[in-house]
Amino acid sequence: MTDIRFPFPEPPAFGEPLEIAPGIMWLRLPLPFRLDHVNIYLIEDGDGWCVLDAGICDERTMQHWEAVLAGPLAGLRLTRLVVTHHHPDHIGLAGWLCDRADIPLLTSQTAYLACANLALAPGSPQDRQFHDFYINHGTTREVADLMGSRGLEYLRMVSPLPNTFLRLLSRDVLTIGKRRFRVLTGDGHAPEQVMLYCEEDRLFFSADQVIAKISPNVSVWPNEPDGDPLGHFVRTARRIRDNLPDDVLVLPGHQLPFTGLHARCNELVEHHDRRCDLIGEAVQSGPMTVNELVPVVFPRELDLHQFGFAFCETLAHVNRMLRRCELVKTTGSDGIVRYGASAGRTVENDI
Repeated sequence: MTDIRFPFPEPPAFGEPLEIAPGIMWLRLPLPFRLDHVNIYLIEDGDGWCVLDAGICDERTMQHWEAVLAGPLAGLRLTRLVVTHHHPDHIGLAGWLCDRADIPLLTSQTAYLACANLALAPGSPQDRQFHDFYINHGTTREVADLMGSRGLEYLRMVSPLPNTFLRLLSRDVLTIGKRRFRVLTGDGHAPEQVMLYCEEDRLFFSADQVIAKISPNVSVWPNEPDGDPLGHFVRTARRIRDNLPDDVLVLPGHQLPFTGLHARCNELVEHHDRRCDLIGEAVQSGPMTVNELVPVVFPRELDLHQFGFAFCETLAHVNRMLRRCELVKTTGSDGIVRYGASAGRTVENDI
């Protein structure tokens, strides 16, 4: 990370906005996970402030918002809420905040509809397809049951969305105060994830697409078991690298703002290439299930919440390798899917 710099080496305390550029404030809110925070940004918008992302729907986050609105932002008006993607740590409190501040919601259509779908209790234990997704890839029935009952509690940490929203599309121009932002969208971590780029001030709000020290989770989920989110993620990283200048200030959804965008995009691509290499080496000794490959890709102790993400991300690497003809998929008489080494490879789908 020699080409990556952190102009603000210390984050603000939870609920205490920090000005990091004229008319730009950085706010941190807590998360009840190992990744214990989410970054919220406030952008000066005429006589008020536009909010970028809302935080997760839990009592602690609501209390922080109430303290911020009564303290540092007392007397200031919120104008609108822009949500980058449908994950609960970003959209969870969107409905609550829009109602609390009487402001409109702006987001991608995919984010809005995906969040609305979360209210339908996805992945319930009664969902046979969800249960079989884990069983067929090598987990025990006990683990599959736990994933259905407790592994997806995170996905339900959302407040009801407003009944209306303004759709943001790639290449839209969004004027916030005196600044003009180009809307970019990315895929892999979340479909149609919204990012904002201000060319004049070299500001890039990258959401969870580009983060400095961690790789965003890239997962295959039960409703799209043969999908290729890793291919989407890699293509987005390359597109960002090739179309944005390297000297932007990157303002991510987690961890610290940084400079060195091109180097970080290259690192993310190389990181996933290495994980694919680990899988390729592991299956040389014989076909393996996704469950058996999880410790190959994530060689550390995982709790249930972490295991769910690790399992689905391992499958994302497997599916990418299948597309590149680096693996062969077989289904045994027991119904278990295993992946073995392939003799050939094609780069046809590796653009």
